[in-house]
Amino acid sequence: MRPVALDWSIDNCTVARAMEILGEKWTLVVLREVFSGVRRFDDMRVRTGVPRQVLTNRLTTLVAQGVLRREPYREPGSRLRHEYRLTAKGMDLWPVLVAVLAWGDRYLADPEGPPLRVGHRDCGADIRAELRCADGHHVTEPRDVMPRPGPGARRR
Repeated sequence: MRPVALDWSIDNCTVARAMEILGEKWTLVVLREVFSGVRRFDDMRVRTGVPRQVLTNRLTTLVAQGVLRREPYREPGSRLRHEYRLTAKGMDLWPVLVAVLAWGDRYLADPEGPPLRVGHRDCGADIRAELRCADGHHVTEPRDVMPRPGPGARRR
């Protein structure tokens, strides 16, 4: 049986476009730090161990793509510097980061457990990503999802 997905082109695929921005290893690590409140270059570099030039490149890309914005600050007696803040586009990546974190916790955590947990500020319960259809049904199995062409699909 021929998959129906072969009937439309993926030349303009938004997953591929998103991975052009997010697909490098250090990008999600940088976003993890910013979501955790670490916004300054030197703090990110020390905390993550990412090489200086790699961090510069990741931050430059995330700013250029509108995921982060640079905010100036000046410590007393120091030169003007910038910290990095999430834009609305960046904030929309939160569920992606939570899903990657959950996957890593399930399959890659050390025997004693994961080093990072995220919890609901109001009640303290762990946060998890869930899939729901537009009518509100909980979707738990990949086989319950049916790929279909969107309005920007191009027929082959």
